[in-house]
Amino acid sequence: MRIDKYLWCTRYFKTRSIASNAVKKGQVKVNGSAVKASRDVFPMDKITVRKNQIDYELTVLDLPESRVGAKLVDIYRKDTTPKEAFEHNELLQYAKKHYRKKGLGRPTKKDRRDLDDFLDEPE
Repeated sequence: MRIDKYLWCTRYFKTRSIASNAVKKGQVKVNGSAVKASRDVFPMDKITVRKNQIDYELTVLDLPESRVGAKLVDIYRKDTTPKEAFEHNELLQYAKKHYRKKGLGRPTKKDRRDLDDFLDEPE
C-alpha cells in the first residue's frame, strides 16, 4: 500500500491529497529517510509524521483494505510518540497566548510602561 494512502486510511490526514502533499514536503519519513508518495509500506515499518509541530512516530502493524473507523485504527498501527512531544506543544501554545495577538496594532502607552517596569526590575 502507498504511504499516502496508508496515512489517509489510518486517519492521520483528512484527505489523501493532503497526505500526499505532506509526503512531498518531506514531513513524512519511513525508517528514517524521506520518501515519495508512491513508496509502499510494509508491516513493521517505522513512520515519522510531522503534523501540527508534533513528530508522530508509529509502527505499521497491518495494512487496511480501505479507510477504517477511528476505533479500529489501533489494529493497523502502534503509536510510539513520546509524551514529551505533546508537552512541548502545550508549552508552545501557552507561549503564543501570552504574547499580544496579531493585528492589534502598536503597543499602548500602558503596555510600554508595563514592559519598562518589567525590564527595570532588579533581579
